[in-house]
Amino acid sequence: MRDSILYSAIRALFVSFCVIIGLTLAFVFMAMVLGLLGGTEAETQLTTVTTEEILPNAKGERKALGYDVPVILQVNIDNVIGTEILNTSTVTQQLVESREGVYKKDRVKAILLYINSPGGTVMDADGIFNALLTYKKKYNVPIYAFVDGLCASGGLYISLAADKIFSRNVSLIGSVGVIVPSFVNVSKLLEKYDIETLTLSAGKDKDAMNPLRPWKAGESENYKQLIDYFYNHFVDLVTQYRPKVNKELLINDYGAKIFTSKEALERGFIDVNDASLSDALSHLLEKVNITDDNYQVIKLESRKWWKSLFSSDSSLFTGKVKHQISLSPEIDLMCHNKFLYLYYPQ
Repeated sequence: MRDSILYSAIRALFVSFCVIIGLTLAFVFMAMVLGLLGGTEAETQLTTVTTEEILPNAKGERKALGYDVPVILQVNIDNVIGTEILNTSTVTQQLVESREGVYKKDRVKAILLYINSPGGTVMDADGIFNALLTYKKKYNVPIYAFVDGLCASGGLYISLAADKIFSRNVSLIGSVGVIVPSFVNVSKLLEKYDIETLTLSAGKDKDAMNPLRPWKAGESENYKQLIDYFYNHFVDLVTQYRPKVNKELLINDYGAKIFTSKEALERGFIDVNDASLSDALSHLLEKVNITDDNYQVIKLESRKWWKSLFSSDSSLFTGKVKHQISLSPEIDLMCHNKFLYLYYPQ
């Protein structure tokens, strides 16, 4: 009797499972057929990779309004620039999708940059800066920035795309300079322990700064030339987009120093000190003639929480737990072997 009941229960469970699988496959098949038959290529929906988040308005209130109200797009620069979650591609994707779908009818009236970053790679800082500048010119929208903590090096570089920069009174701003992770030479150590190494390369100076052999005179010159080029470009942009910054003082005095927001205001790096995010947003709303609460502040987040969870090297699948000892200061692995606009205290 018990065996019969158990058998019936298992059979019922199995049948239910098969029905669910069958219905799911049928639904997927029908969706594919309808997708193939359902209109021209122009009507095909574009794939989106960002998720929308409604942020508080200038009064600190969150309200879900209709798809016809104007939008202030908040773009967050709140990490090391050039990492997986913050790079040229992720920010560009946010900007592209802000002109698609429910945002098509020019709903985005302005961009509010939220900055709390020590900077990052030269290429990504420049890429994000140019993406914002292109967007601003193409769609004729203002960009205001709010510094909430740190706006250093590459973060400052990106802030140059803003028409106005607001800052909290405890924020830190500055660090105009370029750095690369330190080169280490272990050739004497290898020689001491009679360890031989072999590096195969082709092309003059292809193995420049090789840590396994003694360095030659002038070997670092090419790197120094590149660093100087990126530095001079940074200085030129700062003095172009922040005209109150004195170029001579920037080179000979300010250098890569970091300043309090009050000092940054005096030197021309920012426009408004002792401000809040709501203050910056209120001024931006005034700039685009939005006088009521009938607007939406939106953030388009590029990173999905499940991306790292289901990645191929996740401990969920490998069954391995990674132990790591970090020696301060630490640079993200994606920033290694790259030129950096990065506030990097030694």
